[in-house]
Amino acid sequence: MERNDFADLLFDAVLTLKNREECYAFFSDACTPKEIQAIAQRFAVAKMLNEKCVYNEIIEKTGASTATISRVSRSINEGFKTAFERLK
Repeated sequence: MERNDFADLLFDAVLTLKNREECYAFFSDACTPKEIQAIAQRFAVAKMLNEKCVYNEIIEKTGASTATISRVSRSINEGFKTAFERLK
């Protein structure tokens, strides 16, 4: 992803949020419900892949397609890994 002033402003705003309710309010303003669901689903898929779950289990639990799982699998980098570690 290319860094720019608009993305910096967005991420700085996200970093000011203090709790889940503030996150719900912010992302409800910034994204459509479908966009939020898509991001949440991809994050859940990434978490399950990180936990070494198999595709069939991920499909069953998330409803994600094999194409989505494959795409997420290729994109897991330090950002997700940092989040997974901090969620422990």
